[in-house]
Amino acid sequence: MIFKNFRFNLIIRVIILIISIFLFYYSFSTNYIFTPIIVGAFIIFQVTSLVRYIDKTNRELTAFLESIRFSEFTRSFNMEGMGSSFNELNTVFNEVINDFQKVRSEKEEHFYYLQTILQNIDVSLIAYQNDGTIELINKSAKKLFQISGITNIKGLEKMSHELVEVLFQIKPGESKLVKIYEEDDFLQLAIYATTIKVKDKVITLVTIKDIQNVLEEQETEAWQKLIRVLTHEIMNSITPIASLSSTVHNILNGYSYKPDGQTTVDNDSLKEMEKALQTINKRSNGLLHFVDTYRNLTRIPNPNFKMVHVSNIFQNIKHLMDDEIIKHNINLQVKVEPEKVEITADEQLIEQVLINLVRNSIQALNKTKNAEIKLQAFYNKRGRFTMQVADNGPGILPDVLEKIFIPFFTTKTSGSGIGLALSRQIMRLHNGTITAYSQPPETVFTLTF
Repeated sequence: MIFKNFRFNLIIRVIILIISIFLFYYSFSTNYIFTPIIVGAFIIFQVTSLVRYIDKTNRELTAFLESIRFSEFTRSFNMEGMGSSFNELNTVFNEVINDFQKVRSEKEEHFYYLQTILQNIDVSLIAYQNDGTIELINKSAKKLFQISGITNIKGLEKMSHELVEVLFQIKPGESKLVKIYEEDDFLQLAIYATTIKVKDKVITLVTIKDIQNVLEEQETEAWQKLIRVLTHEIMNSITPIASLSSTVHNILNGYSYKPDGQTTVDNDSLKEMEKALQTINKRSNGLLHFVDTYRNLTRIPNPNFKMVHVSNIFQNIKHLMDDEIIKHNINLQVKVEPEKVEITADEQLIEQVLINLVRNSIQALNKTKNAEIKLQAFYNKRGRFTMQVADNGPGILPDVLEKIFIPFFTTKTSGSGIGLALSRQIMRLHNGTITAYSQPPETVFTLTF
């Protein structure tokens, strides 16, 4: 018979053990030789069974503690029917296990929640140790650097040596700006670092954001504000001067053709004043034309967006520029991949940008043998649609390359310095960018949408 109540079971076992011991001593007074042996063996069995029975509680407690130690919270404890004290112990065991299960479940949910946020935010995040070993890199960072997997930040060396140096040297709370030039793209990365300690590991967490578009937009807005102020002030000053000088000039013309005796001003003085006023009038009108030209930077019409075939845009450019291309003996190559790709853009404004770039290339190729211009369109490695105008001219000096998009800056004797600035503004209106890359004998202007 199996007794489930611990106390009752224990009392019965003790009574049976006492009776067995009494029988063991009694068997020595009998003539039976094997009786003491059998009773002694039975006593040993009873003692062993009793010890194991009592140790069951210790085993359950050990199993409970091991569950906590190894975070194994799937098992349950069943000691029901062994008495009220064991029922309470059984209840407490299972309640503690349930509490640990809840805490672990909440932590896992919180971990996956944070992981989801980190992986889907548009800010690039990289966490790495002092030796460069990467602990975490999110999707945005992988997309930015065009990598599927990386174990050490040294793996970014191919993209930019300067970037790797900054990541190793940046201090907690410090911000750095890194420029990365690529043939079909240009990145300006703002990097901010903080440090966290996990157990014995010191981990650097950096946030990386491409701020090229933001900087270009702010720069363009600043130039536009400056131009508005300058043109307003210059126009206010020049207009009355031009008007008055013209009026005086007309008056003097009337005096100059009268007989000598009918005027108090001699002819030589009249001629000098007339010449001076002509100069004033000419320069005033020149300044008015100058100001009106630069006003174009603030007068770009709002784009008329519609779906257009890129191949049609390129064919229009080729047709418009054919005479100049043939005249300068230049080989023009046109390539669109895929051929029937369409984009949402203002066709006329984009053509204006491309015409300006092609003309710049024609001028740059003036003294180049086997001159060649490539007009191509494709999706770059970041999945952004890209147009390029490339030539095999002498290239652009690095110090000039940084200034070519600044309004009024030009290296041409007859240039106005607003062509590329206008092009940048047009691309900004298309939520895109225009960048320049020059590595002689090749110069590439890239429009990225």
